[in-house]
Amino acid sequence: MLKKRVIPCLDVRDGRVVKGVRFQSLRDAGDPAERAALYAEQGADEIVVLDVSATLEQRGARLATVASVRERLPIPLTVGGGIRDEEGARALLEAGADKVALNSAAVVDPGLVERLSGRFGAQAVVVAIDAARVGSGWRVVVRSGTTATEIDAIAWAVEAARRGAGEILLTAWDRDGTRSGYELELIGAVARAVRVPVIASGGAASARHMVEALRAGADAVLAASIFHDGETTVADVQRVLASEGLEVRT
Repeated sequence: MLKKRVIPCLDVRDGRVVKGVRFQSLRDAGDPAERAALYAEQGADEIVVLDVSATLEQRGARLATVASVRERLPIPLTVGGGIRDEEGARALLEAGADKVALNSAAVVDPGLVERLSGRFGAQAVVVAIDAARVGSGWRVVVRSGTTATEIDAIAWAVEAARRGAGEILLTAWDRDGTRSGYELELIGAVARAVRVPVIASGGAASARHMVEALRAGADAVLAASIFHDGETTVADVQRVLASEGLEVRT
């Protein structure tokens, strides 16, 4: 069985780490390279960098930011934001990313997942799904949560995996930045539906929330605010997970 991963997330805008609630009211949280290096020292398994304004500004993620993070990072790096084609993905990989995360572009053109997986390998392709609760289910939202779709989030996860995604980065949009805990029902539903790893995102306020998400079926847990605000460290979280009988890297 694969060990459970703890993944700090760096939402980046204009070269700075930012954090908000449901992708809005963003506040500064530091330099991306410095943050990434700190979390790596604490024992993070991976780092995710998401350029939260790239799609809205119709551009790719800033390569200089990716390169600066890579220079100080000895662990895997996933980068997302504004990827629209194979060349955009290639540029990020060449700048230092180990994986690229697709969101809005994959919804518009699902074939992009297949093309990237075929060219770079499934291990380099993450499909990020932002899911908002609608009634008893969840629908996909895109463009940093500004645009709702009628696409069922679980069905889209299944299709993304079928088309070659190596992982699903699953964010409960309603919970992002709220500190109310992960959306366990959504995590369980997607984890049961796909055979690729599921990274849970959105709502973490404590290591206890991470334990719940992993027991619900997630293979990894992603968080931002609790690390950025210094409320806990990656190492502290890993100790709690281990004490609960979950296999983590130490």
